[in-house]
Amino acid sequence: MATLRNLKIKTSTCKRIVKELRSYEKEVEKEAAKTADMKEKGADPYDLKQQENVLAESRMMVPDCHKRLETALADLRATLAELKEANEQGAEIGEAESTIAEVEAVVKPTEE
Repeated sequence: MATLRNLKIKTSTCKRIVKELRSYEKEVEKEAAKTADMKEKGADPYDLKQQENVLAESRMMVPDCHKRLETALADLRATLAELKEANEQGAEIGEAESTIAEVEAVVKPTEE
């Protein structure tokens, strides 16, 4: 049985994963710029290879985050639907609905 507490937890989970995703995306940009700079300056091949490995690891985290976000979003939607069927009221429901809208804006561009 879904409760408002569960809804609040799932809402927070979605928010945290969105924050994490944005962090990884920024990290990928930063590491890509660093790699390009190293190539431009003719860095040591070993150091360049290590930097490329760091960039590859950062890039791998973005799809993983997207999958976790999609799973968390589906979970949040299911819990919200269950609470709406039970005619529950509370600020948590409004917050969950706004979080769903935010998360959909983040998830949609990657699906296209």
